[in-house]
Amino acid sequence: MNDFNNIALFILIAAVIALFFFVGSSLSLWMQALVSGARVGLLNIVFMRFRKVPPKLIVESKIMAVKAGIDISSDDLESHFLAGGNVLRVIQSRIAADKANIELGFNRAAAIDLAGRNVLEAVQMSVNPKVIETPLVAAMAKDGIQLKAIARVTVRANIDRLVGGAGEETILARVGEGIVTTIGSANSHKQVLENPDTISKRVLEKGLDAGTAYEILSIDIADVDVGKNIGAELETDRAEADKKIAQAKAEERRAMAFAVEQEMKARVEEMRAKVVEAEAEIPMAMAEAFRKGQLGIMDYYRMKNIMADTRMRAKIGGDEKGAEE
Repeated sequence: MNDFNNIALFILIAAVIALFFFVGSSLSLWMQALVSGARVGLLNIVFMRFRKVPPKLIVESKIMAVKAGIDISSDDLESHFLAGGNVLRVIQSRIAADKANIELGFNRAAAIDLAGRNVLEAVQMSVNPKVIETPLVAAMAKDGIQLKAIARVTVRANIDRLVGGAGEETILARVGEGIVTTIGSANSHKQVLENPDTISKRVLEKGLDAGTAYEILSIDIADVDVGKNIGAELETDRAEADKKIAQAKAEERRAMAFAVEQEMKARVEEMRAKVVEAEAEIPMAMAEAFRKGQLGIMDYYRMKNIMADTRMRAKIGGDEKGAEE
């Protein structure tokens, strides 16, 4: 009987200690909420621990909202925390929006936060616009001169389009595209250098902030530098290519002419061979003519004299080849 009483007493003491732990630690938060005017039940604070919700965060967020004149239930705060949201940032964004007279309900703020956007930064950007700078954008005017420009874009967050709207990367890409188009449509790079504000005016006219989470307030050209003479380089490359093509064609014609020359030389040698062959047949024809009585001895001597005279004339004229023949 004594052992049973001891066990019961031990269980009772353990229960009292556990109750004191849960209630005692929650009691200070409950008193803090009570004196701050934020109505959060003591049991609600105790059961937050069982729901894996940090009571201190919920109570302090509730107090912050009440002191700012914003009524938000603790159940909404718990739901947003359990959904993976940042409770403190949502409350701070609601307070900042309220002070700036920006319409922002808790559900919209929670949706923006759960979408991965920094809702507090968005509210701050609505009050204090942000300046983003584009990377160096290079484009070529119609006269072939390259220009390099850097622009500063002043944007303001659009609360209504934060969910589903494009981000800063899209803004920078569209502005860069507008700069390239504007410079490329200029007849001379001097026009752009003289009036760089024409770039910002034309880019703003395109409505580049459509479908984005921001509103473009202004586009200012921070710097414009002259780059390479792309047109001259292209013409130089084209001339070099034409030169190589002409050289290739000339080499082809020279090779063909050399081949024709060699062919003609071969034909000349062939004709000379035929002449030699024909000359070799003359003595036989002369002997045949002697036998048949068609050629007399005086005719032969007359022909020899003519041949000797021809060789002498050729020798006097310097034609050694004709003299030998």
